[in-house]
Amino acid sequence: MDKKALRQSRERKRRQIRRRKIIRAVVYLLGAVLLVIFVSRGIVKPIIRRIFGSGPDDSNTLRTEAVESDPNAAIRRPLKRVTDTEKLTALTPGWHENAEGRWYQNTDRTYFAGGFMSIDGVQYYFNEDGYIVRDDWITLGVKDYYFDETGSLEPQRNHPLLALTFDDGPGPYTNRLLDALEKYNARATFFMLGIQIEEYPDILPRMQELGCELGSHTWNHKDLTTLSLEGVKEQFRDTDDLMLSVCGQTAKIARPPYGSWNDDVLETAGKPFINWCVDSMDWSYKDAQKDYESILSADGLGDGAIILMHDIYEPTVACVEMLIPKLQEMGYKLVTVSELAEASNVDLQLATYTNFWKSSLEAGDVPGYRGTATTESSYEPFEFTISDGYGEYREEESTEDTEDIYEDESEEEEYQEEDSSEAYDEEYSEEESW
Repeated sequence: MDKKALRQSRERKRRQIRRRKIIRAVVYLLGAVLLVIFVSRGIVKPIIRRIFGSGPDDSNTLRTEAVESDPNAAIRRPLKRVTDTEKLTALTPGWHENAEGRWYQNTDRTYFAGGFMSIDGVQYYFNEDGYIVRDDWITLGVKDYYFDETGSLEPQRNHPLLALTFDDGPGPYTNRLLDALEKYNARATFFMLGIQIEEYPDILPRMQELGCELGSHTWNHKDLTTLSLEGVKEQFRDTDDLMLSVCGQTAKIARPPYGSWNDDVLETAGKPFINWCVDSMDWSYKDAQKDYESILSADGLGDGAIILMHDIYEPTVACVEMLIPKLQEMGYKLVTVSELAEASNVDLQLATYTNFWKSSLEAGDVPGYRGTATTESSYEPFEFTISDGYGEYREEESTEDTEDIYEDESEEEEYQEEDSSEAYDEEYSEEESW
């Protein structure tokens, strides 16, 4: 080969080497740029963890922090789960939508999930997969929340809460009342007498199964202010002991007979006293239709009301069979007293309660009120701004008379009547102080 051809061959090799170096440098530069982008977007770490299965679980850490501040607040979840496949293709922060729904990506390549979050002043609820709830209700604890077609919370479209409470039982009609509660998925609170629990012990476990609340109404319905403090203690202790043996629990709340109490009685009982703001007067009427109309026309009926009834009367149970669907039609949700307190942000104290109306709460008339729930206001746990865009009543014949529940052979005064209805007329006459 001559010298000229050799020089040309060497020159071609030099040019090829230079091109390779330039291409290699460009590739390295592009790789470095992409690496910086991926690291800043939080993509590399989830991929490494998915491959090697190492490193702490950020979602658990974040969940713990969120729960400690607000159990209903959304958490930030890294994009790393198998169910996040569709989300991984979205590289920009903000709102995104796919076949599963609408979700929000943060600047650190995380997304909100499992709770409430306020974005641009609008409150949303993100499910466990990170998609917002739209045109639907969700239930958290006792409270229900509605989100419109855009996913925005409509706080005014909530279910007002009521507590139906029943005294002096259990009795021969209580199971029928429980049938109605079960049918309509409603709950109630029963303030029971020890002497009645002795006669109908099997009813209490069913109350528990249906989510009802078991309260004490003393042993045999004595006016507690007329008893010694030791007598008061016995009234609640004996009832609690029996309840514990029958269903494994004691009463956490109580109702004093006739609504009669004083500070010494309350302290001796050692339980929150629950009275009422709506008296159905069923003990006087003993007429299902009158009971029904009395409740629906009561001034105290409304969100946070406590309604007094008696499950020992058959007309009362017939009334309840009409009343529950009517109240639900009106938008009410029927809960227990303790659930009503919880939803009202009230920690029950050693005090007396008659209602949980909003006006009473705001006026400071309800002991243990903790203020407005965080889920009803904006929740901003992170230091950055997000922007982007009536039924028919058919009376049934009673197969057995209601027994005299106030019989106590150990007392000089005995409530013994051949006709149980006459006994209750006398016991609950209008002259008595409720």
